[in-house]
Amino acid sequence: MTIQRRQFVAAVGTGAVAGLAGCSSLMGTNDEKEGASVAGETLTLTTTTSTYDTGLLGELNVPFQDMYGVTVDSVAQGTGAALETARNGDSDVVMVHARSLEDEFMRQGYGVNRRDLMFNDFVIVGPENDPAGIEGMSSAADAFATIADSEATFISRGDNSGTHTKELIIWEQAGVEPGGDWYQETGQGMGEVLNIANQQSGYTLSDRGTYLSQRSEIDLAIIVQGPIEGGPELLANPYGILAVNPAVHDNVNYDLAMAYIGYITSPQAQDLIENYEANGEQLFFPRALSEEPDFQQYVPEGWSGNTTDS
Repeated sequence: MTIQRRQFVAAVGTGAVAGLAGCSSLMGTNDEKEGASVAGETLTLTTTTSTYDTGLLGELNVPFQDMYGVTVDSVAQGTGAALETARNGDSDVVMVHARSLEDEFMRQGYGVNRRDLMFNDFVIVGPENDPAGIEGMSSAADAFATIADSEATFISRGDNSGTHTKELIIWEQAGVEPGGDWYQETGQGMGEVLNIANQQSGYTLSDRGTYLSQRSEIDLAIIVQGPIEGGPELLANPYGILAVNPAVHDNVNYDLAMAYIGYITSPQAQDLIENYEANGEQLFFPRALSEEPDFQQYVPEGWSGNTTDS
């Protein structure tokens, strides 16, 4: 890892999940493939706060580290910040949950070999007494419009994360430009935003996984469900993983990034995702394996390889 990369990881410092064990190699033993060993190397993963706050990354990264004898530095940021870090060449692989931002990243040439990884959903959470009266609404946009009309406290990530991106889409569909004393942008991760909403008896948009992992520590309830529990499809929350393009940043550890993508989308890791729970609840649902794979996952949505008229 370059000195610049080490300085970046040390400066960010959030969510570094490190481990060093084993002596396996990427393509076989040292005797079999001279120079192929990756033991002792470091993979920098920039990812969303939800994968770190829920503890999922620790569960997933330890087997990979043991398998290859490497370290994974997991830097937990919002999706926008995670992708920006990768644009700057300070990340090898990115795990995020805002397809529109992932698509922009790929179109600009920074990301390659994207894979669908897993999904959960977003939920609108708030005080159990539901002062805005949105409980059970079938439309997330209607729920947001009602919150705005009542000027009930709403706590926003405000950080260009995947959750914030989804929130802005819902406000747009609601025909509302949020602002005023009732609307607070925090610039914080999901876990901290839930704490702030809890302290101020406010509403917020949360991914289900982070909410469930903190449910025992806060008094907020799910007021509007996502599609996992029959709520609106607008609240779907898919996650993707992609490598940083080595043709743009030749300092990235592309071989190790592709090994990680292969592992994280393998039956072993997908089983770990499926069986990972907090407070007795499944937090994420695997999506990488299918008998009928969706090839659109590899390229920006709507992309066509046809460059000439037929």
